[in-house]
Amino acid sequence: MPDRSAGRRSRTTLAALAAVTFLGTTVLTGCDSGPEGTTKGAAAEGGRRPAAAPVWDRSPESVAAVGDSITRGFDACSVLADCPEVSWSTGTDSTVRSLAVRLLGASGAAVHSWNHAETGARIAQLPEQMALAAKEHPDLVTVMIGANDACRDSVRVMTPVADFRASFEASMRQLRSTAPKAQVYVSSVPDLKRLWSTGRSNQLGKQIWKLGICKSMLGDADDMGASAVARRAAVQDRVVAYNGALSEVCAKDPRCRYDGGAVFDYRFTGKQLSHWDWFHPGRDGQARLAEIAYRNVTAARPPA
Repeated sequence: MPDRSAGRRSRTTLAALAAVTFLGTTVLTGCDSGPEGTTKGAAAEGGRRPAAAPVWDRSPESVAAVGDSITRGFDACSVLADCPEVSWSTGTDSTVRSLAVRLLGASGAAVHSWNHAETGARIAQLPEQMALAAKEHPDLVTVMIGANDACRDSVRVMTPVADFRASFEASMRQLRSTAPKAQVYVSSVPDLKRLWSTGRSNQLGKQIWKLGICKSMLGDADDMGASAVARRAAVQDRVVAYNGALSEVCAKDPRCRYDGGAVFDYRFTGKQLSHWDWFHPGRDGQARLAEIAYRNVTAARPPA
């Protein structure tokens, strides 16, 4: 009769050899791992894919700007006029060293940056600006908007927070429809109350304010009565709410980075303000904004 026990021993031996061979192959393959422990051999044979590269690129090669008068350099060079060459985002002025210059160099910034911001713009106009920026197919879009939504003729007509949020969401959708991989750096709205407190010490600046700049905050600049104090507090609260909306909407997009309130928290002094209106950033203020942006754009992690 055939020796069945011998056959069973043979099959057991073959199974053991196969297991050893499999383990050996696995160990050898594991020694050839790529970043984040990814197995190159497994990826090549249809196994696990390599770990995805980080979504945020800290070295973008082109920059488009959207926003309002701050990004246009309003009142930084002459009274009641734009001066985009000193813009914190895309300017070419060597004393400011804009975000674009810091990222791309002076020659690169001159060719690969675009400024679609508009003086006086409110958030309702941002979707249109985003559409223009998207056509450039930039690596990075900078956003600074909201001051004019709070700076109105009266507190009563400030942009409602819900409308502000909806317009920013629409702006992000507009960008994503054309430039789905563009990164977005969102600046917080500056602390308008601090700008009032700093600028009201300058008599010339207060005369310019009377022309109609940010009446809700700057009107009757020396009035410290209960009504004026309450009015300024309402503007301040609205700015804080706007910044909350910017942060929350941005957080939903993996290619969007909010500044963590860095611009709102920055303690502007008279040195950083326009010597024409003592409210908008001058050259020095634009340079400080560029520093903040560059630090946050190139950071390994987004601001807390």
